[in-house]
Formats: sequence, structure tokens, C-alpha cells
Amino acid sequence: MLREGVVRIPSGCAISGMMNKKGKCFSGEDIIKSIAIMHDRSNGLGGGFAGYGIYPDFKDDYAFHFFFDDDTVKETVETLLNKQFTIIFDEPIPTRKIKAIKDAPVIWRYFVQPKSKMVIQAGLPEEEYVVKFIMKVNSEIEGAYIFSSGKNMGAFKGVGYPEDIGEFFRLDEYKGYIWTAHGRFPTNTPGWWGGAHPFTLLDISVVHNGEISSYGTNRRFLEMYGYKCTLQTDTEVMAYIFDYLMRRQGLPLDVVVAAMASPLWMEINRMDPEKRELVKAIRAVYGSLLVNGPFSILVGTNQGMIALNDRIKLRPSVAAIKGDFLYVASEESAIREICPKPDKVWAPRGGEPVIGLLENAQVNYNFAAGENERIAINS
Repeated sequence: MLREGVVRIPSGCAISGMMNKKGKCFSGEDIIKSIAIMHDRSNGLGGGFAGYGIYPDFKDDYAFHFFFDDDTVKETVETLLNKQFTIIFDEPIPTRKIKAIKDAPVIWRYFVQPKSKMVIQAGLPEEEYVVKFIMKVNSEIEGAYIFSSGKNMGAFKGVGYPEDIGEFFRLDEYKGYIWTAHGRFPTNTPGWWGGAHPFTLLDISVVHNGEISSYGTNRRFLEMYGYKCTLQTDTEVMAYIFDYLMRRQGLPLDVVVAAMASPLWMEINRMDPEKRELVKAIRAVYGSLLVNGPFSILVGTNQGMIALNDRIKLRPSVAAIKGDFLYVASEESAIREICPKPDKVWAPRGGEPVIGLLENAQVNYNFAAGENERIAINS
């Protein structure tokens, strides 16, 4: 029997995502169907989903999703959690018994609010206070891992094929306005519950097909600013890069994209002078956050969805629109499985993002996008 590590599938992994630009919520059943059609891109060592708008009853609270090795470490974390946060509600995340899903950890969710007194004492903005807590738990408490932490959103992941993970977490019972999904074929890093995609921080979630050869450089830069990469996978840095550039630096999306997937120098030299100087400045300031290697990613936020390939597009992605919906996936079949007759289908160019934003999104985006990308943004 061939095992992971013996046979290398360099184009493996599958990603899929869909969103409604008006913020209309729809069942998680469709995203399960979409990722399931790409079953052969996975090997059963990782699958996961992120949904936005799924917690309307707790929309103003941070939703912490935890993996615990056992109840003892759960009690340890709860002691720390109660010191720094007010727990509004907590419960085990509902699951179904699935034959294919085995050896699941203790899976729990807490809806919390930071204690104002503690935030003031820390002298940090509220979101930074939350991030610092997440980094502490994930790097210092063995057997505990916060794998989702945003407001009115949640990640659901584990070891298994994605369609089994979706059924395990009963995602057909949730409704959200954005859904992303991932089927993993680990090549360089372990397949384990914490190493499944998506990787998240606050409301940012990332699913990824490919390999990050710049991981060491990216990681060293991020660790200078308090991020701790502990999850044994290169994709983790992607979520932290987006958080650093978008939340902490307050950069518009076009600058974020230019930092992570900067145009080739021959393309930069052909730009008009003003844009050329801006892109060169971005390369100079954020050069350590340039992501090298083949990649195709989907980034979810509470404002919308971003799809991005590496500059020479070594990993596949297809996009489509139908009415108020934007779809992106590794294969066109994954889109047509749930949207048989889209209004438009195209293959995004390498290094140029497809960005779907909610109608009321508060996001800066300045550069002129390509023709196809403009259609997706404004549809």
C-alpha cells in the first residue's frame, strides 16, 4: 500500500469557496458537495471549512473553537480563560458519529468577551489582546489549540476527507454568507487535527494548495512582531501575514496583494512611474513577506473573499459568478457541481486577485484590477 511520503503529489490539495455579496446566508451543504467532487485531490489526512455569518445569536462575541487532548488540559485553559474573558456561553461543538472519523480530540467552543479591566491593564487594543491570548495558549499550553477565534464565524477541521469532516461537524445545519473548504494532501508536513486547513486568526481564514518555499523568511519576520508559528505547516504564516498587513498595518488590499505576490521585475519596469515606485517601495518595506513557491489560496474575512495565485500560477484556480454569488475552486467541476450554469467562468491570472466584497464592506482597494477581476468585484 502506498503511503503519504512515499508518493509525492505536487499538485494535490483542493480548495473551494463561495459567497453571496449581499450577505444572504445559505446552507453549508453546498460547500460540502463542491469539495467532495475533488475527492482525489485529498488523501484523508486533512479536511476543513470556514463559515461566516454562522453565529447570529453571538455575532458580537469572539467564538473560540478549541481542540483539547483531554479534560485535564481543558480545565487548565478554562481557568486562564475565566481570568481574561467573560464566557457568554460554551458547549461541545456538535458532531455526528462518522465511521471514517476516528480519534477525535475534545472539541469545544466558547463565546467570549475580553474583560475591559484586563484589556486596559494590558495597554493593548482589544483585538491585539485577543491575539496575544491565542498565541499564548497555542504556544505554551501543551494539548490545547485554539483553531478559530473570529466573530460570527468559525472554522471546522480535522483528519479525514473533507466531505466526511463536513458531515462530522454537521455543517448542513449551519447557514453562512461565505463558505470556504479544503481537502489536504500533505507533502512536507504532518497530517494531524491542528494541521488541517483552514488556518485562522480573528476573522481571517486561509485555505491553501501548494508549498511555501519562503516559509523560513516569512516566519522570522512575523515572529519579530509577536506571532508564533507552532502548527507544523507552512500555510500558518499566510493567515498571520494577512493579519499583520490588513489589521496591524491597515493596508489596502491591493498593497497586501503586491506585498505577498509582487509582480515580476520585468512587469514592474513596464508600469507607469507612479505605480512602479509604489510597488518598488512595497517590495523594499515588506520584502520578507513575499510568498515564494507554488500556491493557490482562498482568504475569508467578514468583509468578503479573496482568491490569489502565485505570480506564475503553478497551482490551478477557476472563478465564476452567478447573480449575487462568487465562486472560486481548484477545478471548474467543483463550481458546476453546485452552480451548473454560471453567468461567467474564467481562470484568474497569476498574481492578480479575485476579490468578492460584501455590498457594505469597509475595505480599501485602490489599484485598477484586471478586467475579469473587476467583474468579480463589482458584480
